[in-house]
Amino acid sequence: MPIKVQNNLPAKKILEDENIFIMDEHRALHQDIRPLLIAILNLMPNKEDTEVQLLRSLSNTPLQVDITFLTTGTYVGKNTPTSHLDKFYLTYNDVCNRKFDGLIITGAPVELMEFEEVAYWEELKNIMEWSKTHVTSTLHLCWGAQAGLYYHYGIQKRRLEKKMFGIFEHRVLKRRTPFVRGFDDIFYAPHSRHTTVLKEDILKHEELTILAESDEAGVFIVMAQDGKQFFIMGHPEYDRVSLDQEYKRDISKGIAIDLPVNYYPADSTENRPNLTWRAHANAMYTNWLNYYVYQVTPYIL
Repeated sequence: MPIKVQNNLPAKKILEDENIFIMDEHRALHQDIRPLLIAILNLMPNKEDTEVQLLRSLSNTPLQVDITFLTTGTYVGKNTPTSHLDKFYLTYNDVCNRKFDGLIITGAPVELMEFEEVAYWEELKNIMEWSKTHVTSTLHLCWGAQAGLYYHYGIQKRRLEKKMFGIFEHRVLKRRTPFVRGFDDIFYAPHSRHTTVLKEDILKHEELTILAESDEAGVFIVMAQDGKQFFIMGHPEYDRVSLDQEYKRDISKGIAIDLPVNYYPADSTENRPNLTWRAHANAMYTNWLNYYVYQVTPYIL
């Protein structure tokens, strides 16, 4: 799929080197079709890495996608240069009068805080409320999924005894649902989190459907309102080295952390991690765009 981005976005060069079809603004203007308008609220600390991961994940259909990156106006992180944010990102105030075909809300490193303690919580509440009327389908990832379930359905997150960290086996529960079309019965996905949402709390809400789960990692994919909202409890967009970087970062800071499970061959950090989740991650994002955005969204937003 051609993804339309700003001409000089750093992620563009990385993806072009991977032979992923990235279209600049000039070429996109000469195509007589309406692209899907997808907003990405990027709450991750290293925003440039997340840009590459998500753009790579959205690159597998013939649809043209016009990406708008969003950041919070009420809080500015320290890990991404302000110059990058000023150049490539908008805030909610910039887009609150616009409509989008899809919205992705990423995870964030604030899961041990109560939602109301997060500096940008009020702003995020406004965005999630706005998404009900201004977005065709919203995809919530990791902490973003927990925040979405809490805001929309009042479901509390629960603190885990130790970090859920590694690559976990999952199984599909609702095979006829297009969101999991093409999935094998068993598939893998990365998790990196200290909190979770319990299955029994989700099942109290008839409007929520669990599409996939793991014996070890718990509920993985939840769908609401026939695809108006999705809540993904892990990080399917992660690349090969994401967990490696997180593990070595924490070790360098003296933080006690177990090796990510099912990740390093022979559990040795000297070995290159196996990439075992990319195909299903790609299928998930493609199914979301094809079945819950493109086939549902109006031509004139």
